[in-house]
Amino acid sequence: MSSNTISAYGSSCSWTAKQNKLFETALAVYDQDTPDRWLNIARAVGGKSVEEVKRHYEVLLKDLRHIESGYVPSPNYRC
Repeated sequence: MSSNTISAYGSSCSWTAKQNKLFETALAVYDQDTPDRWLNIARAVGGKSVEEVKRHYEVLLKDLRHIESGYVPSPNYRC
C-alpha cells in the first residue's frame, strides 16, 4: 500500500496500513496471558505508545461489537 493512512477501527487516520498489519500480527503473537503484552505490541508496531496501542485495541473491540450486532456494515479501511 502507499503511504495513505488507514481509518481502521474508527481511528482518526493516524495509523498506517503497515502499522495496522503489525498491530494485528502482534495481537496474535502476544495473547492476553503474555507478560507486558501492550509493551510488546507497541514495540512490534513501532511509533506508538502503550496507551495508543491499548486505545486502538479498545476501538477495535467496539467496532467489532457493532459489526457483529448488525448496526454497521463492515468498515472501509481507506481514508
